[in-house]
Amino acid sequence: MIDPNSFMPLNFVKKEPLTGSIAGMRYRFVKNEDKLLVAIWPEPFCFEKTAENKKQYQEFSFDLAGRLEAIQWLNAQYEAQIEFWNSVNTMEF
Repeated sequence: MIDPNSFMPLNFVKKEPLTGSIAGMRYRFVKNEDKLLVAIWPEPFCFEKTAENKKQYQEFSFDLAGRLEAIQWLNAQYEAQIEFWNSVNTMEF
C-alpha cells in the first residue's frame, strides 16, 4: 500500500513522470495539461513496452486533493485486484 505521507510531491510530476510498483502492479503519474493522469499495469514491463490494452487509466485534479484521491485509487485498485497482481508478480518471463 502507498502511504500518502511518504509519496513524492506534485512538483516532481510537473517535470517528469513518476513511476513505481507494488507487488505486481506498476503505476505512473504524469501531468497531462492541468490534470494528473495515473496509469496502472501488470509487471514485468515498463509503461512504454506494455500493451495499451493491459493499462488502466484514471484522471484527477492536479492539486493536493487530486494527489490524495489518486493514491486512494491506486490502493483501491491494488486491493480489488490483489490476486491478479500477486499472480503476475510470480510469473517467469
